Amino acid sequence: MRRSRWFTLYIPVILFLVFLLFPFYWMVLTSIKPNNELVSTTANPFWVRHPTFSHILYLLRETSYPRWFWNTMAVAAGATVVSVVASYLAAFAIARLRFRGSEGLSLGIYLAYLVPPAILFIPLADILLKLRMFDRLWSLVLVYTTFLIPFCTWLLIGYLKNIPVELEEAARIDGASRLQVMTQIILPLSVPGIISATIFAFTLSWNEYLYALVFMSSPENKTVPVGLTTELIRGDLYQWGPLMAGALLGTLPVVAIYFFFVEYYVSGLAGALKE
Repeated sequence: MRRSRWFTLYIPVILFLVFLLFPFYWMVLTSIKPNNELVSTTANPFWVRHPTFSHILYLLRETSYPRWFWNTMAVAAGATVVSVVASYLAAFAIARLRFRGSEGLSLGIYLAYLVPPAILFIPLADILLKLRMFDRLWSLVLVYTTFLIPFCTWLLIGYLKNIPVELEEAARIDGASRLQVMTQIILPLSVPGIISATIFAFTLSWNEYLYALVFMSSPENKTVPVGLTTELIRGDLYQWGPLMAGALLGTLPVVAIYFFFVEYYVSGLAGALKE
């Protein structure tokens, strides 16, 4: 029994963890490996003999990485707040009010998320130019909501539909208004779903590349993904140490969010997918 458990559970889990964590190990290894070991054909590629922090120091002191980092944080946080608030209001109206055509509207919102971003960036660029919002960092917040709100709304619709309607009816009988029901009854019960939508929106905003590359031309307005690829890659010359250091530091906010809210994230997704 114990041997069969090793083959059916432990070994597959270990292999999955190795497959999942190896890219992070490689990023850490490359970030602290000196250049002579990076280009050496005789050094062990899976270990470092003389670790160094020169790549990290170069990234923080000689490039605009700290500016890129805070640009990305501001855009991701702003887009997440706007998207989650708008999505919650839309999801509450569709899931709890149950008006005619709500099911079709729910499906239409989800289908809007399936539109590839590569198709939308040309008309969005034209709109930003006409509104004189091109190359303004805060304009990315509005642009990102175009693909964040549809999915977050669909996610929250599925979660809100699983909240018993009897709670809302009891509150209405006791004299609560629709706004009070939404903010004092449904909102506290929706926290896992809201956290799931928040993590999704923040992660997607943090890693977005195409819109940030097209709409931001000033060096001071670059985000982490764009800054790393445009400033640390010169033709066929790749600065692997600083690149991996930047990628490693760029994963820390997302990893921290998943670490602290993973329980709510899983329960929120499970509640949404029941619908």
